[in-house]
Amino acid sequence: MTVLDRFLRYVTFDTQSSEETGTTPSTPGQRVFAEELARELEAIGMEEISLDGNCYLMATLPANTEEKLPTIGFIAHLDTSPDMSGKGVNPRIVRYEGGDIRLDEKGTVILSPSKFPELKDYEGQEIIVTDGSTLLGADDKGGVAAIVASMQYLKEHPEIKHGKIRIAFTPDEEIGQGADHFDVEKFGCDWAYTIDGGQIGELEYENFNAAAAKVIFSGLNVHPGYAKDKMRNASLRAVEFASWLPADERPEHTSGYEGFFHLTGMTGSVEEASLSYIIRDHDRALFEEKKELLRTLVDRMNEKYPGCARVELRDQYYNMREIVEPRKHIVNLAFEAMEAVGVKPLVKPIRGGTDGARLSFMGLPCPNIFAGGLNFHGRYEFLPVRSLQKSMETVVKIVELSTNHKS
Repeated sequence: MTVLDRFLRYVTFDTQSSEETGTTPSTPGQRVFAEELARELEAIGMEEISLDGNCYLMATLPANTEEKLPTIGFIAHLDTSPDMSGKGVNPRIVRYEGGDIRLDEKGTVILSPSKFPELKDYEGQEIIVTDGSTLLGADDKGGVAAIVASMQYLKEHPEIKHGKIRIAFTPDEEIGQGADHFDVEKFGCDWAYTIDGGQIGELEYENFNAAAAKVIFSGLNVHPGYAKDKMRNASLRAVEFASWLPADERPEHTSGYEGFFHLTGMTGSVEEASLSYIIRDHDRALFEEKKELLRTLVDRMNEKYPGCARVELRDQYYNMREIVEPRKHIVNLAFEAMEAVGVKPLVKPIRGGTDGARLSFMGLPCPNIFAGGLNFHGRYEFLPVRSLQKSMETVVKIVELSTNHKS
């Protein structure tokens, strides 16, 4: 079975995660998919296959040499984004020759280079698209397919000598819980790679430092006809507070290494209102400054309107560069592997986070490598077939080249 065959099959499993259930995995479809993967891994000859109660699937490709080599791992996630349905995914392969692609039968959902200029980079290639009613699921079933197909390839080509290889498939990455129950000690690797990146060539070992904040405002409600000098409108206080944050530090005005405050949700009445933010910055010092600014503005609000506001603030994850950079050979190995299979590496910071960031701080250095998809989390998602194939080839080449890194 080819990597393409596997991908087309995997996207038929509905594994959309949910923030509402409070369970692990958050949806039953992820376990159904994991159980099927476990059977496939057994069929191709993987060993030490384990699927635990939290739906973490691990397996081993044993070393085929007595040479002492490092144990390396490859990780992808089972779930797809809650942002759009992953049920009844109907993938279609088209040879892209330019112009618009009509995704649905009525021709009302159009994948167009006028809106998605990156489409032009894949003229003359076969790409996998949706039927316009669901996401595709390349994030991260492209990564799952690349890992499983590469393990099958290595089993069929014993002339490629390697040390012990570990693979893992995790639940609930899309809701930020993919590393919550990951057993790093059980995985037992010197280092690993998440196969969870986007366009071909992506190689990432820097990500945002991340925090979540909720600012809660208290008010006082009385009949509006008799409200003079009495009413304190919590919603208006929230609007005023939001205006104090720097407008040029919003996601729509930032790129590259620039951080931001992102207002992700708001609720409001006269009695109580709240603003939910995520705070991001690659630089740890600037990240701490952003959190401190939020606290300072809450204090300012309370000086103006005593007892009006409070903030709940929690860190989510940190920049994996702190952990990975001292072991830069991990990144260099992936860089070399991409070049060896004809892919130009695109080393850039992630304007987001991956399970690899949290795993790095849990003791498992874990850069991120492309799976090939674009326009994740929506109906315009697509995956070039060549990019998927090259993701698989990159995994194989990393394994092959790792023999140069003695344990």
